[in-house]
This record gives sequence, structure tokens and C-alpha cells, in this order.
Amino acid sequence: MAKEPRLVVVSNRLPVVLEKNGNSQRLKPGSGGLVTALTPILKDRGGIWIGWLGTTERLSIRQLRTILGPASEEWGFRLYPVLLSDEEVEQFYYGFANEVLWPLFHDLQTRCRFDPAYWRSYVAVNAKYARVVARHTQEDDLVWIHDYHLMGLSAALKEMGVKRQYAFFLHIPFPPPDLFLKLPWREQLLRMLLQNDLIAFQTLRDRRNFLGSLRVLDRRTAVSGRGPAIKVTSMGYTANVAHLPISIDFKGFSRQAKQPDVAAQAKQLKETYHCKHLIIGVDRLDYTKGIPERLNAFRLALKRYPELRGNTTLVQIVVPSRERVPAYGALKGEIDALVGQINGEFTQDGWVPVVYRYQSIPRDELVAHYRAADVALVTPLKDGMNLVCKEYCACQVEDPGVLILSEFAGAASQLGGGALLVNPYDAEGMADALYRALTMPLSQRRRRMRLLRRNITQEDIFWWVDNFLRTAASKALRDFPESTLPPLFPRGRRTIRQQEAE
Repeated sequence: MAKEPRLVVVSNRLPVVLEKNGNSQRLKPGSGGLVTALTPILKDRGGIWIGWLGTTERLSIRQLRTILGPASEEWGFRLYPVLLSDEEVEQFYYGFANEVLWPLFHDLQTRCRFDPAYWRSYVAVNAKYARVVARHTQEDDLVWIHDYHLMGLSAALKEMGVKRQYAFFLHIPFPPPDLFLKLPWREQLLRMLLQNDLIAFQTLRDRRNFLGSLRVLDRRTAVSGRGPAIKVTSMGYTANVAHLPISIDFKGFSRQAKQPDVAAQAKQLKETYHCKHLIIGVDRLDYTKGIPERLNAFRLALKRYPELRGNTTLVQIVVPSRERVPAYGALKGEIDALVGQINGEFTQDGWVPVVYRYQSIPRDELVAHYRAADVALVTPLKDGMNLVCKEYCACQVEDPGVLILSEFAGAASQLGGGALLVNPYDAEGMADALYRALTMPLSQRRRRMRLLRRNITQEDIFWWVDNFLRTAASKALRDFPESTLPPLFPRGRRTIRQQEAE
């Protein structure tokens, strides 16, 4: 009897993180756009999510059953871990992924460290992920690989002779050829990517950059077809290449924003912050997010438009990230100093211009901030998509605010008609846009937000998944029906590391 095909998601991390609390361990939900986007999709479909558990501790099969078994039942899909050593985390994750690929793909090549040991670790860890995928999947499964950490996964699986359908989605931008070609392992990486059946990017620009790099390295590169998905033959491989912008569960965010407790919390926020106008910024700690540039623009707006003083507060939420990387520690120090300078210069009795929260906050509290905010400042220096701007719009269910969006965010190509687009390097332009947003007539705010919400509603997370699955495997989400979970681990084995050694 043929087995039903399953949807298998593979990402650097699982959607849960293992935390130590004294002598006990507990799981907490992971953060980020991928978790928010895919969790409702996989639920109750008998699907699988494979990724790192976020620890380098040696764990027995019994411990993993105890930890991941109940979580899989609760989430409605099976979680399979990849365990990494301290050295692998240092060289694969902090090294090649975040000191080479991340800055290079965000146009910040001066931050790159092209260490050959990093590359060797990247290849080896991709092979380790491949062994876990091979063990827990079957031939008819669709293996959906996510992001820059795992660009070598399908090639490693094919080298092992594992036949599956492979689809890859890059969440971050793909750089233009003149930047990508600085990578010493450029040809190897492209050959790895081309071994996917589908390679998908956030925007048409990213797809164009990818094709440009292929054409530089292989003049015989051939492209056929039109539209969001085309066929590419290059370096001896043929793959479908698409641009499919990721989105959010629009109805879920909008429905939550309308809840009475969230509405009451949103109303209370302006009283809590002692302000008439509330501006929201929500970012992971990262030098690509443009947080110092945003703070300087806000300071300039307070100087240029004195009527904003005493009644306009910027709530900047920064989610801790990669704190072991020196560049991130330096960035946090810069942000701390800027906030202190702005508050020292402008604070009045009962009013503080910048409320800085360096922490993750619960989703209901975040939604309340979105609903209460008159302006959302989403101003990355470069971003693959950025889902904060879409979450903000989904939560604007009453007296709509204004979205100020960087023209270098992938979302700008989709939301540029309703947002105020800015250059995050232009402090004066951002300050003026901020004043314009805060003084915009209600009729114009409503028209702009209506357009933004309509765009996101039409292309929400379910639209994205359906289009991705149709492009990757000629299937729709409904073709992966509700199903029971596969077993966590076979009995009679002591550690996951022993499984990996087989």
C-alpha cells in the first residue's frame, strides 16, 4: 500500500528552543517569521520539521522522547532534532552562516570573514542534516528546505543517493553578481543550489541577481518560460526558479487584534507611555535592521518639529539575537548609547521620547502594540521580506495608522503603493516622512491602510504555501491531508549521535 506523501520542513532550527532551568529542561516556542508562518500550515497534517534544538548537550533517546514527544503531540507535527557540537555551532552557524553568508547577502561584504575552515564545516554540517532527513523521510515526501544555512542540503542528500522532491526557499536577499562573486566558494554554492527541483526567492530582484551570477559563471546558462516560475539550465543542472514572497496568517493577526482584552490593552498603552502619538519599531538585534539610523532619524524629527516633543513616543522593541557575535554586542552598545542620548536631551516631566525594550514579548502584547501604534517604522538597510510590516497592517483594525517602510525591504515591492517608502540612510527624509505620517488626514490614512490590508489578505501565508507547493510539486495544501504523527525514534538506541554515526 502506497504511503501518503508528507510535507517535511527542514530549517537551521526547530520551531522550539530547549532551555535549561536549573536541573530541568523545558521547551519554549521559537521566534521569527518562519515559525509564525509555517506552524499553522504543518499542524495536524502528519508532517515533519527537522532542525537543530539549540543546544550542544549530549542527549539520550529517552531524554529526546520525553522532551519532543509531548511537544510534537501539542503542535500537531513531528519534531526531529539535529544535534550539533560546540565546534560545529562556532564554525557552521556563527562562522560561515553568520560571518560570511549573512553579511554578504545583505550587501555588507566588509563584515565578511572568508575562513576556509568555515566552509568545510558548512559542507560537513549540511551532510549531517542530510543524514537525519534521509532517516526520517520516505521517497514520496516533499522536502522543503529553508534558508541560507542549508543551501548544500539537497546536494548532500543526492550524493547519498536519497531520492526525494527537493524545494529550497531563501528567506534573505540574494546579492547582485558583483557582490556574490566575491565569495571564494561561489561556484560550489551555486552547484549545490541547482540540485533542488525548485529554488525560490522572495522577490523578482533576488531571482534576477541569482540568474546574473549563473550567467557570469556559465555563459551557456539558458532560461525558458515567463512569470513567477521559470526553468533554468546551468552548470549541467536544470531547476525551476521562482519568486514567491512569504506572508503571514493575516486573519489570525486581525482576529486577535479585535479581541476585547487586546483592545483594552492597546487603549491603555498610550496612557502607560504618557503620549498622544505612539510609534512602534520591532526588530531582532541585527546590524541589517537599521536601528541606529532609525533612532537618529527620530532624534532629528524631534529637533526639526518641536510640536512632537512631549506627546510622541517611539517604542523600540529589540529581540536579543546572536549575542556571542562581537558585531552584535557592539551594535547593542551603540543602541543603548543612542537611546540614552535622545532621552537625556528631550525627556520632560512624565514623558520619555524612546521606550527601549531589549526582550522578546508575548504575542498578545505585541499585537496590542501594533493596534495602538499610529506609525510603524520598518526601516531595514536590507531585508529579504520583513513580516513585521505585514503584522502591523493586519492589526490596524480601527483608526488606522501609517506604515513607513524601507525601500530596501523585500516587502516594498508588494506594499509600496500604501506605505511611505524611505531610504534608511537618509535621516532627513525619514524625519520628514515621520512628521508626514503623524499629521496625515484620516481619509488618506484609511485609503492607504485599506490598500495595504487588501494586498496582504490576497497574498497571505496560505496563498504563499499553496503557490509554493503547486510550483514545487504540482500539489496544493489540501493534498497533504490530516494524518497521524510518525514515531519519534525507533526503540533500542541509546543516543541520537549513535544514529548519526550509522
